Amino acid sequence: MRSIAALWTCFWLITSQAHALQLTDDRNVTVNFSQSPQRIISLLPSLTESVCAMAQCHRLVGRDRYSNHPALVRQLPALGGGLDPNIEAIVALKPDVVLLATSSRVITRLESLGIKVVALEPKSHADVRRVLHKLGLLLEVPEEQGAARLWRVIDTSVSAAAQSLSPQARKARVYFEVSRGPYAAGESSFIGETLTRLGVHNVVPASLGPFPKLNPEFVVRANPDVIMVGNRSMQAMATYPGWGGIKAVREQRICVFGVDESDVVVRPGPRMAEAARLMANCLEKYAGGGAR
Repeated sequence: MRSIAALWTCFWLITSQAHALQLTDDRNVTVNFSQSPQRIISLLPSLTESVCAMAQCHRLVGRDRYSNHPALVRQLPALGGGLDPNIEAIVALKPDVVLLATSSRVITRLESLGIKVVALEPKSHADVRRVLHKLGLLLEVPEEQGAARLWRVIDTSVSAAAQSLSPQARKARVYFEVSRGPYAAGESSFIGETLTRLGVHNVVPASLGPFPKLNPEFVVRANPDVIMVGNRSMQAMATYPGWGGIKAVREQRICVFGVDESDVVVRPGPRMAEAARLMANCLEKYAGGGAR
């Protein structure tokens, strides 16, 4: 009997260890799990979309208020903003892990309550690829069914969007505003990298950081040919001083993405393939051979 019990104990230990996993997040903190988490709260839209794109939406038990894609996640409890969510509501859902941005202010509080936290915040193409890989490891989704497949779609779609542009459109100098401020998408951001791959020139250099807040005068001096507005304010054009003299404003070469489209272009995740097509369509319309 003892030998049988010992065999079962060994089997249990081997099985448990086979399912245990470690993940080092973007804080360089290693989080240990006895098994792949089954009850997940996501407090960053791009992470929510990535989990679902790996066909693991059924593991989500809660979301931040901005996670709205795919449509079925809207049925999940909304737990406030990603930076300052409702702690009590999170605890009540008894998650195995909470996925959130490194900039979230609740990480320490959640950990003090015994809740596992994985902080991932993609800002560049390389970040997106890395985060997809880490999520695949966390969810135990094979590479070819998850991260590798998703990145291949993104990569080939960006290349296809670039090839669709006319030589005239590729000469455009572009300013991309992600939110009022103005806050811009610089060359080093995932949006800026997509613009670079499309062959156009981003007027906001990498030296200013991924998403810098600019003095409106900077954009006046840069005088872009095309302006893209990716914020959710739905204002056709921000009333910044002096912008009336910008070429893109003067000639009405401004793409204001609608609410749904804005969600696509400003989220570093699986829908970056669609984002590249949206930006390419804008460029061809306002800077291509048929532009005014």
